[in-house]
Amino acid sequence: MGKVVVIGSGTMGVGIAAGFLAYGTDTIILGRTQEKAENCFEAIRACATSINPEWQKLGVSLLAGSIADWNDWQDAILVIETISERLDLKKEIFADLDQRVPSHIPIGSNSSGFPISDIAGDLKTAHRMLNTHYFMPAHIVPLVEIVLGKDSDPVLANQVCELYRANGKKPVLVKKDIPGFLANRIQHALMREALSLVEDGIATPEDIDTAVRYSFGFRYAAVGPMTQKEISGWEGMTLAAELIYPSLSNITAPPPCISNLVKNGKTGINKGEGFRSWSPEEATIMKRNYEERLKAAFAVLKVAPDQD
Repeated sequence: MGKVVVIGSGTMGVGIAAGFLAYGTDTIILGRTQEKAENCFEAIRACATSINPEWQKLGVSLLAGSIADWNDWQDAILVIETISERLDLKKEIFADLDQRVPSHIPIGSNSSGFPISDIAGDLKTAHRMLNTHYFMPAHIVPLVEIVLGKDSDPVLANQVCELYRANGKKPVLVKKDIPGFLANRIQHALMREALSLVEDGIATPEDIDTAVRYSFGFRYAAVGPMTQKEISGWEGMTLAAELIYPSLSNITAPPPCISNLVKNGKTGINKGEGFRSWSPEEATIMKRNYEERLKAAFAVLKVAPDQD
């Protein structure tokens, strides 16, 4: 199949590399130094094993190198950048890759905030540059957004989608690099309404979680919102929308209930407090449960895959 080169040795780079390794694709991870990249091997192998315990029987290789020195692009089928979320750094590395990587090899950025049009700019080979946006944890969550920039080649983008399908992912092609791409736009629309309900004292964060997980969120593990309405019928949805839409939140900034938490450093489980306090023991249990539930959902989707 060829090899995939992952640039960046952080959490996302580890998860992305593991995802390819688990499905039998030779993988190279590049860090600021070769030693830094090699230090990721144990984590990459552990993540790969968690999604495919038999991956080592596939005869797949995992190599490391430094970003500055790596020049072996032979048989490379995709290069993915996962470095820090700073536009200046991403532009610098893409300008370098523009010169160093043969022009037939697609180059993706995992950036969730910067469109590929801004990262690639007017580079000579901007046609082969795309957003390849993952969701954490990258080795478990199936979705990858393949986003076209102003100069991206749609044919090449579709080829990248096929590569991801062959590696167990669910790619979606986003035809314009609008803010938030596809999934985050939908997610933020939900979060705007959820936070507004908390701000207005309509519901607690805990009740919102319960409402989402055990109603439409529960159904969405089976089918997406568009298909679910195809099943239930659009007439009921449109009638309800006429009543509900005018009352939905249209705020253009996060409400005080969340902005005040962030200002006070209460940014969630890793800081020990968000909307609620988290002891180290509770944090460990929740993180473990979260990953186990994701794996269980992934297993269900594999047992009953979409017919596409």
